[in-house]
Amino acid sequence: MFEKILIANRGEVAVRIIKTCRRLSVKTVIVYSEADRDSLAVEMADEKVFIGPAPASESYLVIDKIIAAVKETGAKAVHPGFGFLSEKVEFAQRCADEAIVFIGPNPTAIRAMGDKIESKKAAAAAGVSCVPGHIGEIVDTAHAVKISEEIGYPVMIKASAGGGGKGIRVAYDRKDVEEGFPAVRAEAKNAFGDDRIFIEKFILAPRHIEIQVLGDKHGHVVHLFERECSIQRRNQKVIEEAPSPLLDEATRHLMGEQAVALAKAVGYDSAGTVEFVASGQDRSFYFLEMNTRLQVEHPVTEAITGLDLVEQMLRIASGEPLAFTQSDLSIKGWAVETRIYAEDPYRNFLPSIGRLKRYLPPIEGDFGSYKVRNDSGVREGDEISIHYDPMISKLVTWAPTRLAAIQAQAGALDTFAIEGIQDNIPFLAAVMEEARYRSGDITTAYIKEQFPAGFKGAPLTYKIQCLMAGVGALVHMRKLARDANISGRMTPHKSIRSDWVVLLDNTYHPLHVEITPNGAQVRFENGEMIDIISDFQPGDRLITGIAHAEGVFENEYFAVKFKDRVQGYQFSYRGAKAVVIVATPRDAQLHAKLPEKITADNARLILSPMPGLVVSLEVNEGQDIKAGEAIAIVEAMKMQNIIRAERDGKVAKVHVSAGEAVAADEILVELG
Repeated sequence: MFEKILIANRGEVAVRIIKTCRRLSVKTVIVYSEADRDSLAVEMADEKVFIGPAPASESYLVIDKIIAAVKETGAKAVHPGFGFLSEKVEFAQRCADEAIVFIGPNPTAIRAMGDKIESKKAAAAAGVSCVPGHIGEIVDTAHAVKISEEIGYPVMIKASAGGGGKGIRVAYDRKDVEEGFPAVRAEAKNAFGDDRIFIEKFILAPRHIEIQVLGDKHGHVVHLFERECSIQRRNQKVIEEAPSPLLDEATRHLMGEQAVALAKAVGYDSAGTVEFVASGQDRSFYFLEMNTRLQVEHPVTEAITGLDLVEQMLRIASGEPLAFTQSDLSIKGWAVETRIYAEDPYRNFLPSIGRLKRYLPPIEGDFGSYKVRNDSGVREGDEISIHYDPMISKLVTWAPTRLAAIQAQAGALDTFAIEGIQDNIPFLAAVMEEARYRSGDITTAYIKEQFPAGFKGAPLTYKIQCLMAGVGALVHMRKLARDANISGRMTPHKSIRSDWVVLLDNTYHPLHVEITPNGAQVRFENGEMIDIISDFQPGDRLITGIAHAEGVFENEYFAVKFKDRVQGYQFSYRGAKAVVIVATPRDAQLHAKLPEKITADNARLILSPMPGLVVSLEVNEGQDIKAGEAIAIVEAMKMQNIIRAERDGKVAKVHVSAGEAVAADEILVELG
C-alpha cells in the first residue's frame, strides 16, 4: 500500500478519498485552486499545494501543475477522482512516463474505452449490442444535421470525452441540431478540453442501467452488479439506486457477463462502469459507453456489497490481486442515493450560487433497520462557486428492501436543512413520496413526464395538511407560552385560549388545542384529532417528533422544516410547502379580507435566470423576434443555457454584451 498519494480533484470526491486513506493510514496531498483555498478537503488533507486561479482550465485541468505537485510533495501515486483529468489518457500516460502510479486504469484501457467513439468501435468489434448511430466524429453543424436525418429523429448529440451529464443534447428536429450541436461542442471544449462530437439514436422511454466492474493487474475482473440511474434531468443523474427494480436474475447475469467480457478485452485494471440503455418492455439492452473512473454514484454499490471501491482502487494500483471472485459477491439489501444540488427546482433547476448560511445534514450511521450516509465536500459557511459542478452532497440510505430504503431516504431528506442558497431537496423529497417512483416504473423521461409544467412543489395531501395544522398549532402555543412566562403572571397553559383557526394557504381549519406535557393535542371541527409529541422550542428551525392521527399517522416520526414569516410560519415537508397562520377566529376573518398583492408585468424584460457568463447574444436592437427564439447563451457551472423569448416583440434595448458576467434576474434584453 502507498505511504502518500496526491488527490487531483476537489469537493466531495476529494473528501471521500481522504476518508478511506485515513482508515488505511495513507497520507494525502490535495491540490487546490483559489476558489477552494478554504475548502473542507484542503482542511482535511495532510498536505496541500496551490495550483492556480478558480477556472478549471487554469488549475485542475493543467497536467503540468499536477505533476509538479506530485514531485514537490514526494507522493508516489495520484487519484484523479471523477471529472477533470480522471479519463484523460494524456494524464495517465504522463504519470506512467514520470514513474507516478495512476490510481485508475492503464492508458491503453482508457484510450480504448474512455473515448466514447472508440469505445463503441471496440464494443461493436467484441460483439456487444450497440445503440444505432454514427460511430465517428462530426465535422460541423451541417454534417451533424446530415447524420441526424440519416439516423432519424430523435437523436442524442454527445461529447466524445463527456461525462457527468455534460456535453449532451437531445434533438427532436433540424432546428434542435442546429442550436444544440454548437452548444454541446462549446460545453465539451470548456469542460473536457475536447470538442469532438458524435451522434446516436435516442431511444424513447429508456432506462439507464450500469454495471460496476473491478479488474486487477493480474487478469482478474468481476462485476459488482448494477445501478439504476434512470431519473435524470438535462441528462444528468439525480437519483440512483442499487440493485435495479427492472432486472431479473437472468438479465443481471447477462449484463454482468458482457461488462466483464468487455473489460477483459481491453485489459481493464481498476474500477470502471459499463453503461447500458435498457428497455422496460422486454429488458433488452444496448451498450452506451464505459466510464473509466470512479462514478459519482458508487456509494450505492458499496452499500449493497460491503466493499469500499476507493480502497479497492488503491489496492489494485499498488499491485495487489483482487481478494475475492465473482462467486464471493452477492447483493445485500437495497440502497438509494439522491444528489443534493445547489439549484432551484421551482425555476427549472437553474443553478444557485452563494454562501451556505446554514448546512445541517442528517445524522449518519447504522440505525439498525436502516443506514444513512452523506458524502459531502462542504460545511456551513462555505461558498458555492459558479466555477464548478453544483453538487453539494450525495445522501445515501440503505435498508433490507427497496421501499424501506426509500422511506429512510425520505426521512433523511426531511432533516436536511440548507439556507443561503436554493437547493433541490424539496424535489427529491417529493419524488420519494410519488407513487410511480415507488412502483419502480421509471425511465429517463420520468421527470419530464411526472412534472411536465416543471416542479411546483408536492401536493398538499390531507395527511400533510393535518400534520402542518397540528405542528403550526404547537409552534404557536409554545411561542405564546414563552411570551406569557413572565414573573408574576399566571402559568401559561391556564392563561392562553384554546380555540384557534389555522389558515393553511388560506384554507380554514377551525381547531381546539390542548397543551399536553410533551406537546399538544389538536381537535379539528369535524372531530378528528392529531397528537403531536415534540420538544420544539422557539428558535428551532427543524420541528421533530411523533404524530398520531387515527387512520393518517400511526405514531409516526416526522421532521418538518420551519421558517418564521411576518405573518405566520412557512413549513416544508416531503416536498410540500405551505404558509400556516394561527389566529383567533376574528383575526382569521380579517386576514382573509386583505387584498392580494398586485405583481408587476415583466413580460417585456428578458432576464438571466441564473448567475453566469454571457457566452453570446443572438439578437440586436431593433430586431423583430418570435416566441421561442434564442436570445442569448449564458454559461453557469460548466453548463450552457439557451435563453429564449417568451413572446413576440421587437428588441428595444440590449443591456449586456458577450463575455460579461451577470447576476440572477439581471436584465439581458428589453422588448418594446
